[in-house]
Amino acid sequence: MKRKKISRIFLPKASFYLLVIFILLILVAALKLVAALPGFILFLCLLYYNFRSNHIRNREMTKYIENLNFNIDTASKDTLLNFPMPLVVIELDGTIIWYNSSFKKVFDGEELLEKTIHSFIKGLDPESLSDEKAMNFTKDISINSRNYCVLGNFAKVDNKINEDGFIIMMYLIDNTELVEIRKRYDDEKTTVGIIMIDNYDDLMQSIEDTQGAQILAEIDSKLTRWMGYTNGIIKKFERDKYLFIFDHKYLKDFEEKKFDILDSVKEINMGNTIPVTLSMGVGVGIYSLQEKFRFANASLDIALGRGGDQVVLKNGEDIKFFGGKTRELEKRTRVKARVIAYALRELIEQASDLLIMGHYNCDIDCLGSALGIYRIAKNRNKEAFIVLNSSNPTIDGLVSRIEESGEYESLFIASSEAIDRITKKTLLVIVDTHRPSFTEAPDLLRYTDQIVVIDHHRRGADYLQEAVLTYQETYASSTCELVTEILQYVEDKIKLKPIEAESLYAGIVIDTKNFTFKTGVRTFEAAAFLRRQGVDTVQVKQLFQNDIDTYISISRIVKDAEVIRDNIAISVCPPNMKNATLVAAQAADQLINLVGLNTAFVLSYINNGIAISGRSLGDVNVQVVLEKLGGGGHMTVAGAQLQGVTIEEARKSLLTAVDEYFDEINKQNG
Repeated sequence: MKRKKISRIFLPKASFYLLVIFILLILVAALKLVAALPGFILFLCLLYYNFRSNHIRNREMTKYIENLNFNIDTASKDTLLNFPMPLVVIELDGTIIWYNSSFKKVFDGEELLEKTIHSFIKGLDPESLSDEKAMNFTKDISINSRNYCVLGNFAKVDNKINEDGFIIMMYLIDNTELVEIRKRYDDEKTTVGIIMIDNYDDLMQSIEDTQGAQILAEIDSKLTRWMGYTNGIIKKFERDKYLFIFDHKYLKDFEEKKFDILDSVKEINMGNTIPVTLSMGVGVGIYSLQEKFRFANASLDIALGRGGDQVVLKNGEDIKFFGGKTRELEKRTRVKARVIAYALRELIEQASDLLIMGHYNCDIDCLGSALGIYRIAKNRNKEAFIVLNSSNPTIDGLVSRIEESGEYESLFIASSEAIDRITKKTLLVIVDTHRPSFTEAPDLLRYTDQIVVIDHHRRGADYLQEAVLTYQETYASSTCELVTEILQYVEDKIKLKPIEAESLYAGIVIDTKNFTFKTGVRTFEAAAFLRRQGVDTVQVKQLFQNDIDTYISISRIVKDAEVIRDNIAISVCPPNMKNATLVAAQAADQLINLVGLNTAFVLSYINNGIAISGRSLGDVNVQVVLEKLGGGGHMTVAGAQLQGVTIEEARKSLLTAVDEYFDEINKQNG
C-alpha cells in the first residue's frame, strides 16, 4: 500500500520533477561543484527508480489486458457455441465456414461445413445481397416445414478469408407460430359480396310466370351449391340481389376457377330465350364489415357499368375483373332514360349556368352529345358553353360548320376561361367519358359538386365517383344515342336546329360503323327521331369523307399488316403521318372487313408515346386486351395510349397483352 502511494507521486509528473531537479543541480554545480556531487548521486537513484517503476507498471498492465482479452474471447466462443439461436457464418459465395450447435439441430445434425448454403436453403443466395455490404438484411425462409426469419449482416475481417475480406453472419429466428397465426388470420378474414341478376326484368318478361318461378329457384339452387363448401352465408335481400359472406381463404379458389358460377347460370334453360347472367361485387381486405359492404356495392356498380356478366373485386384502391365475355343486351324499357331526363331537367333548373365537357382529343360522338345537352340548357334559358381547348382532324369539319352557321357565338371556351367562369352553382356535364383523367379539363372537377356524367363506355376502375347524376349504359351504341333519348323526355315537343340533329346523328353513325356494330332497336328509334328533326344524311356523309392522301395512307397500313393467331391483324402507322390517330382508327375498321380477320390493332405515333386503336367483330374483347395497357372502351371498339415508349416497345406490350388475354380465356375454358 505504501509502495503504491510512493509510485503515485511519480506517475503523473515524475518526468517534470526530474527535469526540474536536474536543472537545479546544474545551477548548484556552476556555483560549487563539490556541493553538487551528492545531489547528482541522489538524482541518478531517483532516475533509476522512476525507470524501474514504469517498467513494472507496463508489464502488469500488459498482463492484465492479455488476461482480459483471453477471458472475453473465451466467453464469446462459449456464447456463440451454446447460443440458443441458430447461427451460421458463410463466405460471400455462400460456403459455410462455421455454425453453432443450434444451427446444426435445425438440419438434424447433418454435417454442413464447406457446403453452399443456397444449395439446401431455397431463396437464400448471398450473391443477391452483395450490394448490401456492411448493412443488415432480413429474409423469410422455410426449412423442413418450419418458417424462419433470417437476420444477417456483412462483417469485415482482418485476416482475409476471401478477396473482399467479408464474411456473412446469419441468425435464424423460428417464427413458425407467428406465420401460422398470420395465415389463419388472413384465411378467416370476412369477405363480403353482392350478387345481382343483371337482366332480371328482361328475363321475366320473356317467359311465363310459372317458368319465372322455376328459373329463380334454379338460380337459388346453383348459388347455394356454389357457396356450400365455404360454410358461408348467402341470403336473398331483394328480388334480384343476394348478399353472401364467406372466409377469405375460399376467394383464391373462386379466382382460380374464374368465378365459374357466371357460366353455370347461363346453362339454365327453362323456356327462357335470354340467357341468365349475373354481376357480382366483392369487398375484401382488412377493413370493417361496413367498409367491405360499401366496396361490394361500388364493385357491383362497376360490373354493371361494364355491361354485366362479370365479377369485380375491390380491395381499397386495387380492383380486379373477372368475366365480361357476354355482349351487352339492349334494355327494352326506356324508364331509366325518362327518369334521367327528369332529374337532369331539375338540375339544370337549379343551376346558374352549364359547362359541358367531353374527353380530350374530342370526337364526333363527344361533340354531338355535347351539342344535344347545350340545346337542353338553352331551351331552359340557361347560359351554356362547351369546353374545348383545340379542334382536331376528327371534328374539324363539324366545328367549321358550327362556326359558319353564326348561331353559336362563344359556344366553345378553353379550360382556362372555364375555370374563371365556374362556380359552386355551375352544373358541369361530362359526356362520352367517365374517367376524370380523360376529360378535357380535369381541374374543373375541383370547382363544383354539381357534376353529371353521361357515357356509354364500360366502366373502368378510375370512374368519377362524385357525380350527383350518372347515366352510363354500355348497351348503347353511343353517347349521342343516350342524349337523343333524353331529349325526347326533357320536353314534350323539342325542336333541334339542323346542325344539332346532324351532329347527334353523325355520332351514332360513326360509333356504329354505319349501323353495323352495337346497333339495337333503340339505336334505330333514336336515328328515326333525329331524321324527323331534319337530318340531311348527305351532309352527314360529307363529314366522314377522306381526301386521296388519307385513303392511300389507310391502304398502305392495311397492306403492311401482320397477322397473328390466324385472325388478328397488327399494323403500324408510319412516323410523321398527318392525322395519325384518325388514320389508325379507320385502318383498323378496314382490316376487320377483310375475310379471315376478326380483330385488328393499329399503332400510331402521338406526342411522347404511342396510341393503339383496337377493333373486333366480337370474338375478341379488345376492351379487356387494351385495359391491360391502361386503355378502355367496348368489346368491339377500344383504344389505349402508352407514354414514353417506342413503337417496338408498344408492339411488344400489345403482344403480351394479347397472349395474357388468350391464356385467361384458355384457363376459363380448361
